[in-house]
Amino acid sequence: MGYLFTSESVSEGHPDKVADQISDALLDEFLRQDPESKVAAETLVTTGLVVLSGEVKTNSYVAVQNVARRVIDRIGYTKAEYMFDSGSCGVISSIHEQSEDINRGVEREDADNQGAGDQGMMFGYACKETSEYMPFPLHLSHELLIELAAIRREQKEMTYLRPDSKSQVTMEYDDNNKPVRVHTIVVSTQHDEFDEEAAMLDKIKADVRNILIPRVKSKLSAEEAALIDDNYLLHVNPTGKFVIGGPHGDTGLTGRKIIVDTYGGKGAHGGGAFSGKDSSKVDRSAAYAARHIAKNMVAAGVTDEVLVQVAYAIGVAEPVGLYINTYGQSKVGLSDGEIAEKINAIFDMRPAAIVKRFGLKNPIFEPTAAYGHVGRAPYKEKVILKENGQDVEKEVEFFTWEKLDYVDQIKEVFAI
Repeated sequence: MGYLFTSESVSEGHPDKVADQISDALLDEFLRQDPESKVAAETLVTTGLVVLSGEVKTNSYVAVQNVARRVIDRIGYTKAEYMFDSGSCGVISSIHEQSEDINRGVEREDADNQGAGDQGMMFGYACKETSEYMPFPLHLSHELLIELAAIRREQKEMTYLRPDSKSQVTMEYDDNNKPVRVHTIVVSTQHDEFDEEAAMLDKIKADVRNILIPRVKSKLSAEEAALIDDNYLLHVNPTGKFVIGGPHGDTGLTGRKIIVDTYGGKGAHGGGAFSGKDSSKVDRSAAYAARHIAKNMVAAGVTDEVLVQVAYAIGVAEPVGLYINTYGQSKVGLSDGEIAEKINAIFDMRPAAIVKRFGLKNPIFEPTAAYGHVGRAPYKEKVILKENGQDVEKEVEFFTWEKLDYVDQIKEVFAI
């Protein structure tokens, strides 16, 4: 009889995401000046206050207050009435030096065999539900909020919007785990004061149905858009008024939206957050590498759905294990263990090799901190890097772990 599955997303103005973006902006600025920086930056945001903490080993100097204020301004917290704005909020920093006990296991004379920055297991996942090889409920949840933020910035329609918002999509699947239709959409968005609360609710709900959702559908493929028929249930600001929001409404912390950041509850998660961590922390870099493997496997036709797990011991370069689960959908006549053995021979999963493969010493992380670290389109952009004390403009690539650059090699190994 099929089943329902739900995923959620939160906007760039959600307090936890504000914290994530500040942490990754700090990481980018340290890397921009010193690509060998080791960073673990944590942020707390609340009414009128930002607290920066964590550990850093670097040869650079970063004006951390300026970085935090720039991010807050970009997100849209620019008015005193929000009780949290870029110009007047306090910014406190207690960032200190990275532990030598940790560093000794990470940096090695042979750079290719640098140790993992921590123990743990990391997961990557991919499926054929969307052209991005992502689960559809999460993909649609992200798209709703990306478009809502675009409408807010345009200031042509829905001019009452404020930065904080959340979305949730419930999808109906058939017995073969194929998406059938969107069952329920939930959108909660912060807004300006209205004179009448009942009129406010009606207005926002009508605008979500008649402006936001059609704009999102127009950006989906024809097959994806067809999954949103006229019979879906819609809940908009179901608690009513949502004027108080952002860090004034709810304290935000780095790393509290790890399921939003990854696969929306599909697959699995090792528990480690991403934002604010440099790529020596395998919580981040190996999770990206596992996603890269999963996406290329599905694109190559090995399976329609796959979960990839990799695990490390702190200070040890080689992973302690690689696990593959094709959910019984393997198309190559091999067991999951045999598939894992072949995949392990294709991909070098030592931390240094991952960093080199994806260019993870570049300042490319701030864009990952809202709307998902995976399922994004790779792109190139010019950035300013500090080299020998001089600013140098260079083109760098973002979301490199989303590239389908191993498809041909996988097809050859699996004789596809």
